[in-house]
Amino acid sequence: MDSTNDTGLVAAPAAGRTGHTRVRGLVGVGLAAALAAVVATTLAAALARAVGVDFEIPDGGETIPLSGFAVVTGFFSVVGILIAVALLRWSARPAQRFVWTAGTLTAISLVPPVLSGGDAATVTALVALHLVPAAVMIPALARGLRSRAG
Repeated sequence: MDSTNDTGLVAAPAAGRTGHTRVRGLVGVGLAAALAAVVATTLAAALARAVGVDFEIPDGGETIPLSGFAVVTGFFSVVGILIAVALLRWSARPAQRFVWTAGTLTAISLVPPVLSGGDAATVTALVALHLVPAAVMIPALARGLRSRAG
């Protein structure tokens, strides 16, 4: 297993590729993946709603609207892109660190749906809807980091 020591020097960019070009390329990959994640998550939420999941959270009795899934997915996808950009700049192994970090954050994100007090269908759907964008964003950004890490 690799050491978790990440104090090594960051690899130089590939020939002809500046740091700015690498970051712009990674951001482009990330934004395309974010759009795909937003669409996939919103469609999955619409499908869950169509089969009877109400997405009602007992605390306040509010129902989560489909637009809420899109906004939250978009926001946290951008957070993921920012983490990937930071790791590209400051980590000797950005793809490996990104996968570890994003996986950990995804696992942590599963706690609130479980504690929400929603019915079993809502909790199950919310957990699945946390995994959908992770399944889109994490591999896309990891591949983007691998191809740009030099």
